[in-house]
Amino acid sequence: MSKAIQLPPEDLDQAFSTPPHRCLIIGAGEAGRMMARDLRRTPEHGLLPVGFVDDDRGHRAVQGLRVMGGTADLARIAVECAVDVVIIAIPSMGASEINQLTRTAAAVGVVVRYLPSFVAALERDARVSDLRGLNVDKLLGRSELHVLRSASASVVTGRTLLVTGAGGSIGSELCRQIKGFKPAALYLVDHDESNLHRLQMQLSGEALLDSDELIIADIRDGDRVRQVFRDVRPDVVFHAAAHKHLPLLERHPCEAVKSNVAGTLNLVRAALAVGTDRFVLISTDKAADPVSVLGATKRLAEMVLQANAGGCTRFASVRFGNVLGSRGSFLSVLAEQMESGAAVTVTHPEVTRFFMTVEEAVGLVMEAASLAEGGETFVLDMGEPVRIVDLVRNYAAQLKVSERDLKIRYTGLRSGEKLREALFSQFEERRPTSHPRIWATSPRLPGAKFDELLTRLCDVAEMNQTAEVRRRLAQLLPEYTAPSLTETAPALGALYPDDF
Repeated sequence: MSKAIQLPPEDLDQAFSTPPHRCLIIGAGEAGRMMARDLRRTPEHGLLPVGFVDDDRGHRAVQGLRVMGGTADLARIAVECAVDVVIIAIPSMGASEINQLTRTAAAVGVVVRYLPSFVAALERDARVSDLRGLNVDKLLGRSELHVLRSASASVVTGRTLLVTGAGGSIGSELCRQIKGFKPAALYLVDHDESNLHRLQMQLSGEALLDSDELIIADIRDGDRVRQVFRDVRPDVVFHAAAHKHLPLLERHPCEAVKSNVAGTLNLVRAALAVGTDRFVLISTDKAADPVSVLGATKRLAEMVLQANAGGCTRFASVRFGNVLGSRGSFLSVLAEQMESGAAVTVTHPEVTRFFMTVEEAVGLVMEAASLAEGGETFVLDMGEPVRIVDLVRNYAAQLKVSERDLKIRYTGLRSGEKLREALFSQFEERRPTSHPRIWATSPRLPGAKFDELLTRLCDVAEMNQTAEVRRRLAQLLPEYTAPSLTETAPALGALYPDDF
């Protein structure tokens, strides 16, 4: 059980469903041949191999499939063959080569997946089972949506971009995909030098930390933010930096305000000062009718953008729910718990959440940059929310963990947690966009005293006045309420007496 769970997070993030996705295999050697053979034998994986790519000109046809060219031809072949997925079946391929192929594929809207390292391949046969983590349509409760259109490349290509929180899960995936669209420059901003070190290794295969594009900066420091923007003068900003762990922020609301509200305000003012063209904020579904400090501060961040819309900078926010496979996400915690044999912890038997893959999240963010006009909040049509207990059981089934061996322990909802999330507030009107799977909210302009009240909130947060911060959050956001848990969820014991 333990070995199969140790898949890279990236391999947990892709869902496939009928009709089959057209698949191009890089590597016509033994691993590639086995891959093509087994994909044909297991159509339930939803991948249809259409050909190979290999730099060895000695390979012409393998398993009845043509070798269509070398890796330098990947983009052309992917477009001509209408490929959805590229699988790298060369276990010994280095990180820098994989990163280059990933950027090439991303530029034409294709997802790359790869077999385990050579050492891992020795432990397990290089078979389709190694790609088991790709089949998460049951986890999502729907098939994955490819929302990123090639037309969105114009927002990135040849332009100067800046990503805050670049070393985080969403930020780093954004950087990887942006690289594939050939920006003039991409500046990676993070306050954690270890995050920048890791990200540079992922993007270039080495981490010398000697690039001007790596910037250590804390978005709370307004003077430093203004200095960075004056030096860089970004055309497009993707703002992913935030405090996001709900239980911690319930205990430390001043820190949430300092990063999620004041930090966003610093960035917005700096962007306006240098004439940034587009600014996209990464938000959360918890900002819709918030009951948590996290949701309230992210809703205020959205309002900061809306209050400054209408000028030279096009602002937009993007809401989405849980991202499968991201660092510290539910799925990664779940894998660790199952691997150790511990009971899987779930807050409540009826709790539901919206889930999406990293690719969906980044595709939505990139699309939002092209759709932005004036302070909109964009939301992906993610279907129905998923019951966490169902996700746990489906995930366990994929890992061949029997119902008998699966132990679930219910912990109860914590302060600030909802039984069910919503994508839109009860006060918001959703409207369609030019993308068939993306909705927008019509901006609700903040009130006349918004700036004054926001300044007071940031001031009391700087003074670490917890009670006053909570009071002023409620003053700024009448919809912000923190109902007691007995109001948001039925009693656990009453619903499921056998579990206690």
